[in-house]
Amino acid sequence: MPPDEWFDTGPDPDNPGWRHWNLKDQSLFNGAVMGPLIARRDEGGKARLRMVPERRHQNLQGMIHGAVTLALIDISLFTTMHFVGSGNAGPSVTLELSTQFVGGGDPARPLDAVTEIIRETGKLVFIRGTVDQGEDRVAAFSGIIRKMGQRAPQS
Repeated sequence: MPPDEWFDTGPDPDNPGWRHWNLKDQSLFNGAVMGPLIARRDEGGKARLRMVPERRHQNLQGMIHGAVTLALIDISLFTTMHFVGSGNAGPSVTLELSTQFVGGGDPARPLDAVTEIIRETGKLVFIRGTVDQGEDRVAAFSGIIRKMGQRAPQS
């Protein structure tokens, strides 16, 4: 099943050069929790996934909740496969994710996961990246994705 079956990846008219990265079924985690996401391919073979934080993404300290940052990171692994890797990001799973939080996320500014592929094999994709708000770094991470074969639809 091609990515267009699961994702809305069309151009974002409000942000030239960016594309939507949203599941068509907004009742699933990405849409229900994260809200609208946009993505693009950056220079140097990197991918960038952006979210605009809302009040629901804050913790008791008024900062972006760490779980939201982790979710953005996890989703960015698949965005990376689509934008700079071999393609189909749908039927795959995260095998490993290592994250270092290095700063607090400001809920008044967009949160970007900037990623690159370190190595891609027939079954695995090794990715590293950072979560940034302009020049401010929120987190650094690395992850491994296992590419999955096509699965029959669930009934």
